[in-house]
Amino acid sequence: MFRDAFKCFTVDFDAPNGRDVFTCGDVISGRIIFDLSKEVRVTKISMTANGKARVAWTADRRKNRTHYSAKEDYFNTTCDIMEQKVAIGAGKILLRGGTHVYPFRFQLPHGNFPSAFQGVKGRVMYTLVVEIHRPWHFAKEFRTELNFVSHIDANHPQLLAPLSASKSKELYCFCCASGPLSMDVRLERKGYVPGEMIQIIAEFENYSSWTIVPKATLVQAQNFYTTNRSERRHVPKELVKVKGRHLMPNSTGVWGDQMLQIPANTPLTISNCQILEVDYYLQVGLKIPYGTKLEVIIPLVICSIPVDRPPAVF
Repeated sequence: MFRDAFKCFTVDFDAPNGRDVFTCGDVISGRIIFDLSKEVRVTKISMTANGKARVAWTADRRKNRTHYSAKEDYFNTTCDIMEQKVAIGAGKILLRGGTHVYPFRFQLPHGNFPSAFQGVKGRVMYTLVVEIHRPWHFAKEFRTELNFVSHIDANHPQLLAPLSASKSKELYCFCCASGPLSMDVRLERKGYVPGEMIQIIAEFENYSSWTIVPKATLVQAQNFYTTNRSERRHVPKELVKVKGRHLMPNSTGVWGDQMLQIPANTPLTISNCQILEVDYYLQVGLKIPYGTKLEVIIPLVICSIPVDRPPAVF
């Protein structure tokens, strides 16, 4: 079999930034390396870079099951990479057994393309497809996924501005007023990068008769849309949370240096895709007995470029 002739197949990138991470307009270069256990006749070896987004989900409504799906194509660029060294006939090449190395170099298209992402109901994917064409046979494909990012700069003025949110609530116990709860939450900025620490500044007032527990949660919101955006599937996901000390009745509390670390593998925010969005927000709340809650929502942006100057003072 043709596939059995390949002992291994790898794509070795020349990573300009020390990592195999690419963005629009980058020049990608490297080598295709494979071992052959026997002689193989081929017509050419080509490489195709493509980017696309796909979503699909099912909804049950009034005993009817409806399937939704949508797709976006960003680019599809092909180049030939085989050097015709030993010809055995018009357009045919003999590859002998052993190790073969073929260099490649091409440029990704420019454009506003979303970062690669794997979600629960869809994904954005970028791949390199190497095709080995044989006489009178279908081409054999070898796929490699590209780690593609759409750069988001945390130094943008809108992402450096301080954020704040506040909320209050009157509690009742057996139809009698129990006292008010309130909180005021501040963040130094809106833009962060994966692995970074978020400093949460908060003030809590508990004049109720209950013991209250403050907590903060980083939430990822995945949103999937049909092409005309008439239908949406929303999937929230809690990434990490921290809890503060119990707040006793008729007391106040302060978070002066409460830290929450963004997981290092957190995907970037995606806002430039018509059918798939990835948003983030910090949810700070007070856990109250019997299911009642008080919370504020502060939107965040997960960026690829970190802040390179001191944050704004607030």
